[in-house]
Parts: sequence; structure tokens; C-alpha cells
Amino acid sequence: MLVLTRRKQERIVIGDDIEITVVAIQGDQVRLGIVAPPSVTVHRKEVYDAIQEQNRQAAEASADALRAALGGPTPGAGAPLGTDA
Repeated sequence: MLVLTRRKQERIVIGDDIEITVVAIQGDQVRLGIVAPPSVTVHRKEVYDAIQEQNRQAAEASADALRAALGGPTPGAGAPLGTDA
């Protein structure tokens, strides 16, 4: 992990097209401004983790629905999706 010290209005550049600016510092909180191309998603870590968990749950539900539609085993009852039981 790279650790940097920045003051208010100082910036960090990542690659050629991501720029992070320290906008404000209040007590133990730092407000950051992030400029990135639209193709780069930017989330707080807790939001990113929640999105990943929802994606995992949706993938499991889709796999379960596919198994049921194909008449295959349900989770915990046999072979995983994509294998011959």
C-alpha cells in the first residue's frame, strides 16, 4: 500500500486519467474530489462490497432457477451447475 500525505487542495494522480483532490479536512474526516473517466466506476468501499454481495446472490438465484427449469438437482442435493449428475 502506498501511503501519501496531502494537504487541502493538493492532488494525487493515478495513471493518466484519474485525479484525486483533498477538498476539505474537518476533524477526523477528509473530503475527496475524484475526477475519472465514465468507464471507471468509483464507489465507497462499503457500497462496493454491498454491490458485490448482491451480484453473488443474484448469480446464485439465477443458477438455482436454471437448475429448476432443467430439472436438475437443487443446491445441497447434488452436483453443481454445469456438471453431469
